[in-house]
Amino acid sequence: MSSREYTVVGAGAIGGTLAWHLARAGHPVTVVDADPAHVAAIARDGIVLERGGIREAQAVAAAYTPEQVSTPLGRVLLAVKAQATGTAIGWIAGHLAADGHVVSLQNGLNEELIAAHIGAERTVGAFVDLFADVVDPGVISDGGAGAIAIGEMDGTVSARVRDLAADLGAWGPVEVTGNVPGYLWAKLGFGAMLTVTALADDAMGDLLDRHRPAGHAVAREVFKVAAAEGITLEPFDAFEPSAYTDGADPAKSAAATDLLVAWLRTQTKTRSGIWRDIVVRRRPTEIPTQYAPVLAAAERHGIDVPVLRTVLSQLAEVEADSASMSETRLDRLDAVAEDVR
Repeated sequence: MSSREYTVVGAGAIGGTLAWHLARAGHPVTVVDADPAHVAAIARDGIVLERGGIREAQAVAAAYTPEQVSTPLGRVLLAVKAQATGTAIGWIAGHLAADGHVVSLQNGLNEELIAAHIGAERTVGAFVDLFADVVDPGVISDGGAGAIAIGEMDGTVSARVRDLAADLGAWGPVEVTGNVPGYLWAKLGFGAMLTVTALADDAMGDLLDRHRPAGHAVAREVFKVAAAEGITLEPFDAFEPSAYTDGADPAKSAAATDLLVAWLRTQTKTRSGIWRDIVVRRRPTEIPTQYAPVLAAAERHGIDVPVLRTVLSQLAEVEADSASMSETRLDRLDAVAEDVR
């Protein structure tokens, strides 16, 4: 296998995990992160991946904060939170080599913003469903297997995408796809369901199991907007988006949720990254940024999304006061979902 250099911008749960595997496979990896303590720990000890209570360190070629970078960037894997995309891509644009490109390994619909800074021809899309958390500076807890799909945004299959898929194979199965938007919108539906569970302090699978009306309704609203946008949804892991589309057979929805809940209960990470941002890291979530394009598209198409809007409103309250997390919030969402059914 050829050795290719990578720069990972954002060495958190997604970026740090993939940087660990790329470096372990022999690729020269430079990580860039805005957190000086995280960078210092990686520079000193490498990236430490924790799995099953065992910590394994992997050295990287270099670890920098953005102001320490002076050389041009070639293959860039962008893995910052969605709300940091504008700042990060503005900085990358000033450092990107003439033949460099950026792969968006993020949650949400960030490719258009990236392309606005560096050009569509230098923007690669990707979908990542990866369960991990940063638990200490330089230390990432691997919370279970997920899926990755990579592709050009124009639907073509390129050599750079095939190379990246082969390299990320060191982490696990990677699909080359001509339909990145289909995966990203499917994950937006899944993510909306997980956002519902972040309104209370309990395991994702258990809350989703007990509050199916809210979970089904919020996914259905997202997918109604996706359909209006002409998106063909793609299934991933244990999530079948077609079971939650407008007009789907309720029995199919129930069966799909049975499978999803069972799968979530196999993951060592029992609570979402959304919950962790609020309760543990005490920082704003990326959810408002992720769903802003969904709300904008709903407005364009005249689609009402009352459950999604209520979820986002409830999330803002919980972000402001994590002590207000309560399952009664999910009870109220179930009622809203039943009212609009």
